[in-house]
Amino acid sequence: MADLNDTMGAGFEGRYKKLAGRVRELAASLSDEQFWTKPFPFGNSFGHLVLHLTGNLSYYIGAQIAQTGYVRDRPREFAETARPPKAETLKKFADTIEIVLRTIRSQSPDDWSKPYTGAGSDARDRFDMVLQCATHLDHHIGQMIYLAFELKRG
Repeated sequence: MADLNDTMGAGFEGRYKKLAGRVRELAASLSDEQFWTKPFPFGNSFGHLVLHLTGNLSYYIGAQIAQTGYVRDRPREFAETARPPKAETLKKFADTIEIVLRTIRSQSPDDWSKPYTGAGSDARDRFDMVLQCATHLDHHIGQMIYLAFELKRG
């Protein structure tokens, strides 16, 4: 019988892989131009949401738990004007997901309950932060679904 640590790790790993796959799937049909287009006068482009999710995961899990040294520039995630190629942006997101997965795999039963601190976070412990990041990713995928639909329609 699997122990709770293995069950939690496998659950988180499976969920992050599924969510990352959904981002790739939604982005696949978008051109580089569409990737950075804001189809509505409010909100963000698909590309800026990918930058934001990369920054979010890189900071809250990468820097704060895995100690990667990542320094976040949150305002730039939404205001980046350089607009790197879609493939490059998605590669950085995929690399970040790999850091998240490695971090999840490396947690011992005691690690999950270690106190957590991070700017802008109300997470009590590592478990709470990994859970919050997964729900945050899922939330923005909902926005990406609408963006992809509108970009294909237009």
